[in-house]
Amino acid sequence: MDKLTIRDIDVKDKRVLVRVDFNVPMNEETGVITDDSRIRAALPTIQYLIDHKAKVILCSHLGRPKGAPEDKFRLAPVAKRLSELLGKPVATTRDCIGPEAEAAAKALKSGDVLMLENLRFHAEEEKNGPDFSKALASLAEVYVNDAFGTAHRAHASIVGVTKYLQPAVCGFLLEKELVNLGGILTNPVHPFAALFGGAKVSDKVALIENILGKVNFILVGGGMAATFLKSEGYEVGQSLIEADRIQTAADLITKTKANNISLILPLDVVITNDVSDKGSYQVVTIDKVPKDMKIVDIGPKTVESFTATLKKCKTVFWNGPMGVYEIPQFAKGSIAMAQLLAGLKASTVIGGGSTADMVYDMKLADKMTFVSTGGGASMSFLSGEVLPGVEALTNKK
Repeated sequence: MDKLTIRDIDVKDKRVLVRVDFNVPMNEETGVITDDSRIRAALPTIQYLIDHKAKVILCSHLGRPKGAPEDKFRLAPVAKRLSELLGKPVATTRDCIGPEAEAAAKALKSGDVLMLENLRFHAEEEKNGPDFSKALASLAEVYVNDAFGTAHRAHASIVGVTKYLQPAVCGFLLEKELVNLGGILTNPVHPFAALFGGAKVSDKVALIENILGKVNFILVGGGMAATFLKSEGYEVGQSLIEADRIQTAADLITKTKANNISLILPLDVVITNDVSDKGSYQVVTIDKVPKDMKIVDIGPKTVESFTATLKKCKTVFWNGPMGVYEIPQFAKGSIAMAQLLAGLKASTVIGGGSTADMVYDMKLADKMTFVSTGGGASMSFLSGEVLPGVEALTNKK
């Protein structure tokens, strides 16, 4: 960690602009938040600032508004839930910049909390517009980034604001993400396995190549396994594959062999011709997939094979479901992997996105060593990319 954190600065009586990631799932009709884990993840930073008598100004995006206000994407329900979790009032504004926001920020007393309106009601947020960045920065005296989930975006509230507001420091959540994910890259305890699922090989290529010198085992399930199996000459029927990535998969298999890494593919798979909760299915070995069927999960022999490998490991990183997790009969492989990792005597790191949602859904998050809050950001970071939101923060030296 070569960036300043909130521990390194004096926040007493100062207006502190905190970029959080409160992009939570919400029932649009009722306005009820269906999963508040992202709000809870930011509580240590917010509570620290309250305890140290800062004037806390929170900003976030929610959903995908098209650069203008939309009532279904307002942050009032988020502020209400945050108020319940903190046990104190959280004030709100109807815009994130302008006279009302300025007046609300100036009126704050030490220990108060203010939630600005959705940043993406302004198109300039995603364009990293200088005028918008300056207006946001003018509300505060210190900037804290605690939104790892958006740290790979060069947006105004992530990057632009730091040009006008210094010091710009890490919150506890951002620091925790960088330390835990960074540990996989710099100092993993061996044996180290990476378990990959999800639909696309293309999403994981840079990450796999970046960990080739560090990992002992790579296990591949999910939709991406079909592309790997196809590259090995297997029939995969109607399974979704990336035709332009078949050679990429073959090259990755060659590279893992050259690096003395065991790349483990499924031995058997669940197949169907109806990807719905009414679809009938069967389990077949990988050399028996009919041309009119789709692979939708790993089979029981694969679960046994993956389990035997992962039980040997001291560090396990997992990103991507093993099948179509949303449909119960095609979720068994993912459930088995989550339950296994939850019971391992190893460092278990979950790489954000749908994998994190799955682990929270199964109430196993507290059994993992670390669950990342950033899907795309964790993939970018582990792929060796510089995250704009981290690079923009003030260096310790």
